[in-house]
Amino acid sequence: MKKKIFSGVQPTGNLHLGNYLGAIKNFVTLNNDDENDCIFCVVDLHAITVSQDPTILRENIRETVATFIASGIDPKKSIIFNQSQVSAHSEAAWILSCIARMGWLSRMTQFKEKAGKDKEKASVGLYSYPILMAADILLYDSTHVPVGNDQKQHLELCRDIAQKFNNDYRVDNFFKVPEPLIQKEFSRIMSLKDGSKKMSKSELSDLSRINLTDEKDQILNKIKKAKTDSLPIPSTVKELNSRPEARNLIGIYSSLANLTLENSIQDFTGKNFSEFKEKLSQILIDKIGPISKEIKRLLKDKSYLDKILDDGCKKAENIASAKIKEIHDIVGF
Repeated sequence: MKKKIFSGVQPTGNLHLGNYLGAIKNFVTLNNDDENDCIFCVVDLHAITVSQDPTILRENIRETVATFIASGIDPKKSIIFNQSQVSAHSEAAWILSCIARMGWLSRMTQFKEKAGKDKEKASVGLYSYPILMAADILLYDSTHVPVGNDQKQHLELCRDIAQKFNNDYRVDNFFKVPEPLIQKEFSRIMSLKDGSKKMSKSELSDLSRINLTDEKDQILNKIKKAKTDSLPIPSTVKELNSRPEARNLIGIYSSLANLTLENSIQDFTGKNFSEFKEKLSQILIDKIGPISKEIKRLLKDKSYLDKILDDGCKKAENIASAKIKEIHDIVGF
């Protein structure tokens, strides 16, 4: 049987190399495998857990779709849609919030990190975000979900909710309990300025990240200025563990070249970082350059992007609305 794969990306705008190597590159591989049925969702409902400018949000939704397509996701093979246009997501999230338990949500570490010290000022949506994520996944009978380390806990909560619903209403296997697809290597790409911090658009310096819309000269400049150390490239991966910036740059190269860290180190052992950075810059230009050009081209054709979303929403609506009808019968509506 085919794997049913669901994944979502927030339309935060200005997607970067960390988003590509940590998620989108893997989406393309999953999309190209005929053994998979893939649904890629632009999770705009999740995006408004923090304040958004409505005009910019609309632009970011289109930019996320453009990035999917420019990276190689085929909308004819996979469903691409935005979450807010399928009302079943909001309805299922409410029903599942009556199944989930406060204690489960209180253990979510990502809320604690995002809310910071003053949790009283955080939105209820930010707190209950994982329940909406569970609804996203369970509505489509997803069997597998690509997740990074920061989302594993949320998927565990999704599994708990699915099992409790099935048990409470005595409907064995009504909600499929999804399995994680965990990218073992290169799932976390770190800042070019600080190897201890994840690459993020929220970091003030644009030099900390490679944006997927960056052009050749910007990539060359950012890699030239990327933080390293004074030592040459080592001969073993173990030696990289205490050198976060070096490990990050070699990891980026390895992911783009589809090599293991071990193989990359063998190619560059003993060489200094100035020579390595030339190779890294070139592979970034070769891989990211065409994506950047295609994103910009697609963004000029808003009607095309809107049509992809419209077609995807109709397909998603057909699946999700049928599941909601079944939920209504089970719950007693």
